[in-house]
Amino acid sequence: MNLPPNVTPRAFERLAEIGAGAEGKALRVAVEGGGCSGFQYEIKLDEVAEDDLVLEGEGQKVVVDSVSLPFLAGATIDFSEELIGARFVIDNPNASSSCGCGTSFSI
Repeated sequence: MNLPPNVTPRAFERLAEIGAGAEGKALRVAVEGGGCSGFQYEIKLDEVAEDDLVLEGEGQKVVVDSVSLPFLAGATIDFSEELIGARFVIDNPNASSSCGCGTSFSI
């Protein structure tokens, strides 16, 4: 059995700040083929689908589809604010390597 991803309080706080839940949206984290390392993350605001794993906190939702879930087992979804910008980030223990942009990885 795979452990579900963990969502930090900071990520849920950011979703609340941008009003995602108030608009009926959830943060979708998905894995697709492509990118410079073989797989890439897709992170967007979206509707909840029937086969999604729904992670909830602070009145907000983060969803992962059933196909992406094995690639994100035990991962941590966070929000980072740095001088170069602010974004949702994923710390994925399943990734054997990743590119400099942080959105592409290999297993």
